Amino acid sequence: MIKHFIRKEFLQIRRNAFLPRLIIAFPIVIMCVMPWVMQMEVKNIRVDVVDNDRSTTSQRLVHAVAQSRYFIFNGQKPSYQSALAEVERGKADVVLVIPRHYGSDLAQGRHPQVLIAANAVNGTKGSMGSAYLSQIVSEEARVKSGESPADGMAAANFSLFTLHSSLLYNPHQDYKLYMIPALFAIVMMLMTGFLPTLNIVGEKEAGTIEQINVTPVSPWAFILAKLIPYWLIALFVVTVCLLLAWLVYGITPAGSVALIYLLAMLLALFFSSFGLIVSNYSDTMQQAVFVMWFFVVCIMLLSGLFTPTRSMPQWAYLTTYVNPMHYFIDAIRTVFIRGGGFLAIAHQVLALLAIGLFMAVWAVKSYKKNS
Repeated sequence: MIKHFIRKEFLQIRRNAFLPRLIIAFPIVIMCVMPWVMQMEVKNIRVDVVDNDRSTTSQRLVHAVAQSRYFIFNGQKPSYQSALAEVERGKADVVLVIPRHYGSDLAQGRHPQVLIAANAVNGTKGSMGSAYLSQIVSEEARVKSGESPADGMAAANFSLFTLHSSLLYNPHQDYKLYMIPALFAIVMMLMTGFLPTLNIVGEKEAGTIEQINVTPVSPWAFILAKLIPYWLIALFVVTVCLLLAWLVYGITPAGSVALIYLLAMLLALFFSSFGLIVSNYSDTMQQAVFVMWFFVVCIMLLSGLFTPTRSMPQWAYLTTYVNPMHYFIDAIRTVFIRGGGFLAIAHQVLALLAIGLFMAVWAVKSYKKNS
């Protein structure tokens, strides 16, 4: 009997003029557009420079700032007040003030006080702009101290230790490599979460759910018939995403593709079950969409998709223990970027399985109460 219900689900999807196009177009749009715009790298920071020294050394610092790919150099201002006025008008983000005697102080081993004033209305842009400028100023001071023969002490101070950094697994710091695995979660969330939700509520509004309730089909058979088509859709969507990552960006998983499919199916189990739970308790599509959207936004923002979870307050970090998207993103990045095996993600797999099975049982029980 269950195969007839599954066939009915596929017939409903195929006869819908919008759903087949959505299933194909949505992952293509997400994978081709979002990796270019969803990046935390801050660029095009507008900077004004106030050079009170006007020496060769200070001008070299100004040129270093102007040539940086992170900044838009607005030019030099005559005073700090005039540069600050540009910030207040929204025409500059950061102001760099070079003090008098900057070059001579460096040559004599002293440490001149360089002022960096950043517009912190946009905290990320202000903090990153200050960090970029601080790095440029420090590098120019180090180079100057190393070149000046009168500054043997300062040169010795810089050469007391040498730092070597190694970027593991993503040496070129390609943000697309970091975001593409996480985009799988967004695609799965919408494809296997919202579609089952609207499916049952649509049947309620159309009255066909009453015809199903009078049949001898068991709640488990009914729920499986609703879930299996969307699990197959999840497999199709993941395949499309993997192909686009390879064709468009030249990015392929460092680990097992089978593990990626396993993680995708476990996440699909959760979202499809959660969608059915919402639909079982909803009477209209509008109600179901609002409830689903509320929970989905909370799950997404608290998952570590955009920001590290360890940066959250302790009370917010505790929610990650029951957030399936957090486990999925952590695991798929481990497999996709680092090439981790099953043992490396066993904890996440077990957590996803437990949460998914709990939600599936809840979906059955909630349907049984409404039947």
